[in-house]
Amino acid sequence: MSNILLTHRAAALVGAAILVGAAAFPFTIHPTPAMAASALATAPLVSSGSFADVVSADKPAVVTIATTMKATDVSDSGDNAPMDEQFRQFFEQQGIPMPKQAPQHQEGERGMALGSGFIVSSDGIIVTNNHVIDNAIDIKVTLDDGTELPAKLLGADPKSDLAVLKITAGKPLATIAWGDSDALKLGDQILAIGNPFGIGTTVTAGIVSARGRDLHSGPYDDFIQIDAPINHGNSGGPLVDHAGNVVGINTAIYSPNGGSVGVGFAIPSDQAQKVVAKLEKSGSIDHGYLGVQIQPVTADVADAVGLAKAEGALVATVNAGTPAAHAGVKTGDIIMSVGSEAVKSPHDLSRLVADLSPGAKEAMTVWRDGRTVDLRVTVGGNDGDEKQASATRDDSKMQTGPSIGVALADLTPDVRQELKLPDNATGAVVAKVNPDKPAAAAGIQTGDVIVSVNDKAVLGASDVKTAIANAVKSGRKSVLLLIERGDQKTFIAVPFAAT
Repeated sequence: MSNILLTHRAAALVGAAILVGAAAFPFTIHPTPAMAASALATAPLVSSGSFADVVSADKPAVVTIATTMKATDVSDSGDNAPMDEQFRQFFEQQGIPMPKQAPQHQEGERGMALGSGFIVSSDGIIVTNNHVIDNAIDIKVTLDDGTELPAKLLGADPKSDLAVLKITAGKPLATIAWGDSDALKLGDQILAIGNPFGIGTTVTAGIVSARGRDLHSGPYDDFIQIDAPINHGNSGGPLVDHAGNVVGINTAIYSPNGGSVGVGFAIPSDQAQKVVAKLEKSGSIDHGYLGVQIQPVTADVADAVGLAKAEGALVATVNAGTPAAHAGVKTGDIIMSVGSEAVKSPHDLSRLVADLSPGAKEAMTVWRDGRTVDLRVTVGGNDGDEKQASATRDDSKMQTGPSIGVALADLTPDVRQELKLPDNATGAVVAKVNPDKPAAAAGIQTGDVIVSVNDKAVLGASDVKTAIANAVKSGRKSVLLLIERGDQKTFIAVPFAAT
């Protein structure tokens, strides 16, 4: 199908020959129990040694989805595209080079994107990935028997990478029921069904390789990793268990060459069902929003702030005028829970908040100054993406911090000007970093501005030195620094060097 152009997300992935899932792709999904109609297969794969019963029951409910779009939409996959940036960050963290992008197409040209989907209601409700239909001006669905029908988009949610379509066939259609993805274990057998490369409905088999994979594509990342081969065109197709029930939505692959290498990713059905139900009912989802930049709580951070376990989400920045600011959340707080749900990681917080409805009032517990503090937050609507969070010096004014390996200088008018800081900026600038000391290993750089130490604001180099010395005397094993670098602030925990 060389004439088929991928959607802009798909193009980014396919062109990069990396995380691709079927013909146009982003990530994350959620199906719905209310919509699941039946057509279950009951013969276990392991006992029979054959997949025939499952395939014969499920294949009639799997469809091919073809969309037409303007090439300007399809080819928006330049270096600055949001999805490209997410992939770049993911591959950098994994130590994998980011391949070159596919060539862009001329404005005015139209292209086609190809994906898969599955019918969950006999009256024609279809589930697929949002990236399969993103920016489409026309959507057509081809049933297993070859019937081609126009499809209406009922709703889509980019954050969960899920879309719901509706077709009118004039007769009851075959369906697939939702299964229980939470029951999946490593090594369980699964089948992937879809239309790779447009060659026709294809079934591949494999096992569950891993659970809870985070591809850094959104708040709902919790992918099932599989080794069943999936390729371009499989996106949106069902991943089914030994009983023939949908336990995932095939969404992406990792590939160094554009083809399947046995590393695929599917969105868990238990996560998908809730979103699908909302999309069918209202057409869109209003995700909650706090307005904070957050980062993980490492063991060093936990020790620096007196927290027993390295859990929670550390607030690096509170955006002015946001729900978090109104609730009294402060930079340096560690968010421990929202509502009745514990927060063990930044990902937990992102998902919890995204699932909340704008306007909801929720209790929030934070760790601040060595104790828990209870807050009340009114959740906002997410209008934008929530972010998880060499100058010349006068050496005579430098002060060496004990045990961490930095030399500090006060923020003089000249230094503020050089670093483009406001006139009232306070803190201490890092003038030198000993490459053999803990500060360098923790990521402290020359030119960083230390704004606070252990959640206490500092006015200059002497304040930093005193705060670090006090932390040493109190028996702390590390110190928590709030660093300003460029226009970003981040917390860095620096352990003390052994003496």
